[in-house]
Amino acid sequence: MIGLAGGSLVAGVWLGLHRMGLAAALPLREASVLDHGPVMVSGFLGTVIALERAVALRRGWGYLAPLLNALGSAVMLASPSPLGPLLLTLGSGTVLLMMVQVLRLDRALHHQILTAATVSWLIGNLLLLRGLPVFDVVVWWLGFLVLTIAAERLELSRLLRPPLQVRVLFVGAVALLLAGAALSAVDRDWGWRAVGAGSLGLAAWMLRYDVARRTVRMAGAVRYIAAALLLGYLWLAVAGVLALRFGHPVAGPVYDALLHAVFVGFVFSMIFGHALVIVPAVLGVQVRYRPRFYLHLGLLHLSLLLRVSGDLLGLSALRSTGAWLNVAAIALFAVFTVLATRKGDRTKK
Repeated sequence: MIGLAGGSLVAGVWLGLHRMGLAAALPLREASVLDHGPVMVSGFLGTVIALERAVALRRGWGYLAPLLNALGSAVMLASPSPLGPLLLTLGSGTVLLMMVQVLRLDRALHHQILTAATVSWLIGNLLLLRGLPVFDVVVWWLGFLVLTIAAERLELSRLLRPPLQVRVLFVGAVALLLAGAALSAVDRDWGWRAVGAGSLGLAAWMLRYDVARRTVRMAGAVRYIAAALLLGYLWLAVAGVLALRFGHPVAGPVYDALLHAVFVGFVFSMIFGHALVIVPAVLGVQVRYRPRFYLHLGLLHLSLLLRVSGDLLGLSALRSTGAWLNVAAIALFAVFTVLATRKGDRTKK
């Protein structure tokens, strides 16, 4: 399943480059450039998140979720039939069943928000299955990933024992984001502006109350993870500002800047930082921190700065350079992570 998720990542990145006119079509078929979104969100990220949930829940049936998402992505790449979106929908639905099981054991606030995030993912996949265009679906996928990450950071914030009013602010930002996603079905611009306000609120909350503000002063892996998180929060804030300013541009450079500020700047920064924790949890191996990890982290954010600047300034060459460097940063991350995982470093269970 990890291999299939990795295949979805490679295919999704290639489709993204093809969409920008920077790469040829995939050899499997003349895949629609609009498959880039579902392949990246559900095929790659959804498979990994579902696998992490299955490992944590320790229920055999839970492994259907990552398998369905990985297979759904593969089918979408191979065929334009509705089977691909159907498998993705079943995969996200299975993750929701897992979250219901978790809520039965612990109704903590972060678990409730994780469940809401999964519902957002399922709604997006159901709309894709109905045949809605990706630009009308992506707001729900954005809610899925942003709320998933925010809920996990909320869980860790309990170490600082935030007062009730601080948690109320968090819930308010979550509610605003979800309300905006629902409103976008009626009015795209105002719906996305509400999503932008909610995203900006969550970014401000995490920049202010996340434990990363303290751990970034430490050394080694702890500082690296904190730096990745804080940089990601800044990109989420950038996306919030763009959504507030422009509403929902259906396509074009601003659309590219807004979405990739979230999906690359925020989400991949979280992946880069959390890999030191997630990979051992899922695969049972140790990933040893190396100072060179700052190379792929720095390249990710430099490349996105170039890409977003090119989008907003109308400089296509700068945008293209940023896109290629996005790919280079992800490739470098994969290589460095593999090199940091040594044979025989498997953890005991």
